[in-house]
Amino acid sequence: MTSQEKPVEHVVEMRHIYKSFGKVQALKDVHLDLRKGEILSLLGENGSGKTTLMNTLAGIYFPDEGTITVQGQAVAICDPNVAFKLNIGMVHQHFKLVDVFTAAENIVLGLDGSVTINRSKLSEGVKEIINRYGFKLDPDKKVYDMSVSEKQTVEIIKALYRGAEILILDEPSAVLTPQETEMLFEIMRTMRDDGKSIILITHKLQEVLDVSDRVTVLRRGEYIDTLETKDASVQSLTDMMVGHSVTLDIDRPYFPEEDKKEILKIEQLTTLTADGQRKSLDNVSFSAYSGEILGIAGISGSGQRELCEAIAGLYPVESGSILYECMATGTPVREELVGKKPNDIADCGVSMAFVPEDRFGMGLAPSLDIVDNVMLKSYKDSKGPLVDRDTPKKVSEQMVKDLSIVTPNVYTPVRRLSGGNVQKVLVGREIHSQPRLLITAYPVRGLDINSSHTIYDLLNEQKLKGVAVIYIGEDLDVLMQISDRLLVMNNGKVTGIVDPRETDKNEVGLMMLGTDKGEISA
Repeated sequence: MTSQEKPVEHVVEMRHIYKSFGKVQALKDVHLDLRKGEILSLLGENGSGKTTLMNTLAGIYFPDEGTITVQGQAVAICDPNVAFKLNIGMVHQHFKLVDVFTAAENIVLGLDGSVTINRSKLSEGVKEIINRYGFKLDPDKKVYDMSVSEKQTVEIIKALYRGAEILILDEPSAVLTPQETEMLFEIMRTMRDDGKSIILITHKLQEVLDVSDRVTVLRRGEYIDTLETKDASVQSLTDMMVGHSVTLDIDRPYFPEEDKKEILKIEQLTTLTADGQRKSLDNVSFSAYSGEILGIAGISGSGQRELCEAIAGLYPVESGSILYECMATGTPVREELVGKKPNDIADCGVSMAFVPEDRFGMGLAPSLDIVDNVMLKSYKDSKGPLVDRDTPKKVSEQMVKDLSIVTPNVYTPVRRLSGGNVQKVLVGREIHSQPRLLITAYPVRGLDINSSHTIYDLLNEQKLKGVAVIYIGEDLDVLMQISDRLLVMNNGKVTGIVDPRETDKNEVGLMMLGTDKGEISA
């Protein structure tokens, strides 16, 4: 070291970290260093141990072996309170806020203090943080009136208000528009320049290159390398994560325009929220055609869930029309779906498959094995009193082979599979039914790049078979690449339907925010 070089100051050092859950080795001899005043990205495929490693730093898990040093002192972080006292804060992907409280009330919730709250002093403290780092937030606004971006801001400010100098952000841009993401990155840079140390968990490799100083890569629970972000590229990071060269392009195969047929026509569809106080969908109109992928983009909570559930007969419709029309087997089927339950829709000959957002709550039975979950889709087709189990077993084994599902066997309960493999089971089961209309809601949420591309390939295969595919996604880059047309929603309304080859992310982002109505065409 020369006299001009300064020693690197590590605020966190994790050495030889091991963690297992039963027979599953989640972390094996993992290392991580975090410097003062830097943004460190943590990368890895699903099941690589990223969240497990950060949960050991945040006190949610305790490592089986290894040492953790914070600010030069060896520590035992046995619970989140210890992490809190060490000025470590973690912002999880799923927010932990009380909807009926204001931003400021959520920020101080759980802190030691008197029974009463000095609201004036509280607001002043919150506003000081807001002004210091450039947040946009009204401390007195109720959480139930907030956008997703505002809720995330509350979580970050909550950690800073409690003295966090080390901040862990888990997939912070997953549900943000490009404009909101760039605003978040500016705030992160300001916090870094103020001396905060930030660990960013993300699947979006371009974001790693845009905002981080260094990147640490894990693979199958093991440490691979740490490198300067300026020396990395999307391709090199992907190859490190996977362990071999990977093609990153998402295909948009051609389907002849003259062969496309209108499968679904929605006109002035309106639905209400659960309390009946406002519209969750407001006069939505569009068509879906065979041989195309219709992408749906929007900030989380813009009506995407209500739209796909209404089509599937799972959400009550206030007014409007959902017309399905197809001639798949030589017999024309023309059905109005409004007012029909899922069983009614299937019984009248509508060939539809639905991959819901909630994998376990609505899509699969977690305690059942793969075979039984496949059988849930087909048991009604059995003739006679006995259920056919051989066919679902063969289908399950073929799915495991074709989709590279990692499982001990087809009789393993799906709750024991990783998120990516669970999603492959769900998508594979729905596609096996050979639908004419396939609705997928966030099918690659939380999946690594390999698993994601497997799903993209499956959707393109369906498109080339003449299926009408509706793809609801949160990654705008993917939506722009895979969609033939892109429908944009804001606050329950359609703000535009565009050709992704003739627009850009900035225009679509503005439409997602509702600031540019665009040109609506069905």
